[in-house]
Amino acid sequence: MKSWMFQVTVMMLSVFSSQAKRDKVLYCSACKAIVDELNYSISQVDPKKTINVGSFRLNPDGTMKDKKVPFARSETHLSELLDGVCNSMSDYALHVDPDTQQKQYMRFAPRSSASTENFPDFKNFQFDGPEASNELKFACETVVEELEDAFISAFSQDREDMQEELCSRVSDFCSGNSHTNEEL
Repeated sequence: MKSWMFQVTVMMLSVFSSQAKRDKVLYCSACKAIVDELNYSISQVDPKKTINVGSFRLNPDGTMKDKKVPFARSETHLSELLDGVCNSMSDYALHVDPDTQQKQYMRFAPRSSASTENFPDFKNFQFDGPEASNELKFACETVVEELEDAFISAFSQDREDMQEELCSRVSDFCSGNSHTNEEL
């Protein structure tokens, strides 16, 4: 019995210590990339498309209470987007600012509808192979798992400054970072 308690204690300590040793650049960038990808995906949905939400139960007076909400910001659609958002992390790589030497993961691959003139210079990216992409994808999956409800709540309400709200205030992944990373 004592060895079992010891193993549980060691396992819990390793979980807490691994959370404390998270790479701030990696997790902050993953969080901001998620916000960016969700914003883009939402913007691609027809704003006229709606979905019925509500209980679909009859009220005592015989009426049914349901309402239509924009599909793009519905809980159903946001859950679907969150399920697949980490697959786009292969479009990101570590970027080193040539002036400040500050590191952050940024999108290097333009989206099909975007022009390439606003993208940073490729020579400032570090393409370290699939290991770096896998690290970012793992960080993304961790962030989604930990903050899924917060992402759905914030995006369903269309809050302003989602990156600041979710990545700094709610999660603390980006607290203490001196860069704003609007161009992620």
